[in-house]
Amino acid sequence: MLSSIEVSSSILAANFANFEADVKKVEGATDYIHIDVMDGHFVPNLTFGVEVARAIKRVTNVPLDSHLMVDCPEKLVDGFCEVSDIVSVHYESTYHLHRLVQRIREKDVKAFIALNPHTPVELLEDVIMEIDGVLIMSVNPGFGGQRFIPNALNKIRRLKELRKKSGLTFEIEVDGGVNEETYQLVIKAGADILVSGNYVFKSEDPVKAIEKLKSYKKDISEG
Repeated sequence: MLSSIEVSSSILAANFANFEADVKKVEGATDYIHIDVMDGHFVPNLTFGVEVARAIKRVTNVPLDSHLMVDCPEKLVDGFCEVSDIVSVHYESTYHLHRLVQRIREKDVKAFIALNPHTPVELLEDVIMEIDGVLIMSVNPGFGGQRFIPNALNKIRRLKELRKKSGLTFEIEVDGGVNEETYQLVIKAGADILVSGNYVFKSEDPVKAIEKLKSYKKDISEG
């Protein structure tokens, strides 16, 4: 777990015609650039491949946080591990989750497991000691700009309690509908990393938007 809140700015909400300019706007403020990788099969949208991630890596020193919303993530994971500090794969997308987590970590990349809104956190019991973090989807994956699903807060709380009981330090990341109306609720529930796209990149001042998300002082007294 982290002692302070981190922000992962999602380029799904950035200017597709000029990613470099938008990434430069948030350098020095954001902790990660979030890459939403969608294949049009696992989710009903098609976005970025590894070449886009490599291009972004060439123009910034901000660590990349790649979220693979794809069927058979085994086919893509090695390429994204080359350019990312975090790689998230969905519990629902692979038959061999433990093996895939090991493969990511062997490359000195943080392995996160992402959970769709309908997937209970209890399903992670047999792999929770092997991972670096859990990515809670607080919207249905596939599109940006959706409304926050309130039940995500219960899932975050359960994860925080599991982390405390197990004596583990995995990070809790939350993706979807994180903005000035929801971020405090998410942090209070136990989140460490906030993914935000529209709130950051559609704002008049992306740096101030990020600073707002990070301004809430996290209470880590209960782990």
